Amino acid sequence: MPQRAHCTQYEKSVPYRVCSPLHVPQTSDVNMSMSYTIVIPVLNQLQYTQQCVESLLASGVPAQSLLVIDNGSTDDTPVWLAGREDIRSVRNPVNLGCGGAWTQGALLADSDWVVLLNNDIVCAHNFIEAQINAAQTHRLDVVSPSLVEFELDYDIAPFTAEFLRKMSGTVRKGWFHGVCFSVRRSVFQQIGYLDTDRLLYGREDAEFLARCKRHGLSVGTVGDAFMHHFGMITQNAMKKDLGVSRFGDHRYFYSKIGLNWWGRQTAKFARKSQMRRWVAAERAKTGFTLHMVHRNGRVEYR
Repeated sequence: MPQRAHCTQYEKSVPYRVCSPLHVPQTSDVNMSMSYTIVIPVLNQLQYTQQCVESLLASGVPAQSLLVIDNGSTDDTPVWLAGREDIRSVRNPVNLGCGGAWTQGALLADSDWVVLLNNDIVCAHNFIEAQINAAQTHRLDVVSPSLVEFELDYDIAPFTAEFLRKMSGTVRKGWFHGVCFSVRRSVFQQIGYLDTDRLLYGREDAEFLARCKRHGLSVGTVGDAFMHHFGMITQNAMKKDLGVSRFGDHRYFYSKIGLNWWGRQTAKFARKSQMRRWVAAERAKTGFTLHMVHRNGRVEYR
């Protein structure tokens, strides 16, 4: 039975129980020779940003690889970032949206890979380097880690160790997610940067995925890297402030990527069919899937 993890004093002050690993899965057998920059857009929600940054640093991610883009926060985020001289940050006077912040960070990066990451995540190993190494092995141009979303109702360190033991080497080719995706610099040179159209409202990653596929780029999600995502923290806060239940119009997104009604239905059917095949194969082999949701005491496999 895996050892339980223990919580630090800092972690008791954040909204969820995030634990420091007693044992962190090692990646010393992998030669990490590629440089990377981690771009993290933020808008308020300071406790999640702190939690994310401390989790990354505790897992061996170098502070100099972090680049936080503050999209006009009105809480204590600017003060906290100003006091973190070990972390690069940029403060925007207005909210440029996720696509704008991602593109801004990618333009400022001079590394081999650009990692586009949400701020409401925690981890128990260096999943950044793990996913990039897997991308090198599987010749992927864009790569995402595996994830559990929403409730952190499990001990993340032993869960991560068990997950990696069973799922390393597993790849879903043709799909990555917007919570975290690492992009080779050559991809931006080939197809351009993230779309900054504010009317996409959180679908910037889906538009970029469609563009990657249209250009024949190799993309995937890998079982060699794992993280936890609390889910929709900033978007939910913005919806509450604006008094709306959803952002944007999905029809605008589909029209932007060139799909009419029939094209949307065909793409939706193909996507769901492929997802069912992935889930069935992964669960039959290991009991896990590369994308899981923990909610109300239940596990959803996606």
